[in-house]
Amino acid sequence: MPIIKHEIHINAPIHICFDLARNVDVHTETTAKTKERAIAGVTTGLMENGDTVTWEAVHLGIKQKLTAKIIAMDRPYNFTDVMVKGAFHSFTHTHEFIESDAGTVMKDTFSYKSPFGFLGKMADRLFLEQYMKNFIADRAKELKKIAERNQGHIKTSKLDHIKTVNAK
Repeated sequence: MPIIKHEIHINAPIHICFDLARNVDVHTETTAKTKERAIAGVTTGLMENGDTVTWEAVHLGIKQKLTAKIIAMDRPYNFTDVMVKGAFHSFTHTHEFIESDAGTVMKDTFSYKSPFGFLGKMADRLFLEQYMKNFIADRAKELKKIAERNQGHIKTSKLDHIKTVNAK
């Protein structure tokens, strides 16, 4: 089972990085290359523990759907999502955020199991593991750009705005 680890330093506060990483609208923006869009579950705004989202995207030239669920969250330090349904046999993606002197270190740990037994393992070695490393690194770089550019101005859904207004 391949385990991909990626780490990036972001010049933004931990709570901003955490919220950007779980924001469906930001995810769509950071994965524009694969045309990802949320089509079911939480389709806009911030995801919470227990939420699911179904993504539609084009990976390796094939349009695919994948449903993920957040199974653990410790705001603003980490959250974990797992695949509920999709092209992989399984995956677990842990997003970790660590405060540093000049911002936040964002760590991704993505472990997955390919389908199709031996053929899946061959695909991992030939191209899939490198593809996933690049996908995770590219998304992290895009998230970094957004965090550093916006410094706290996160797009949220109308529902998030309503929650904020009602909380006052």
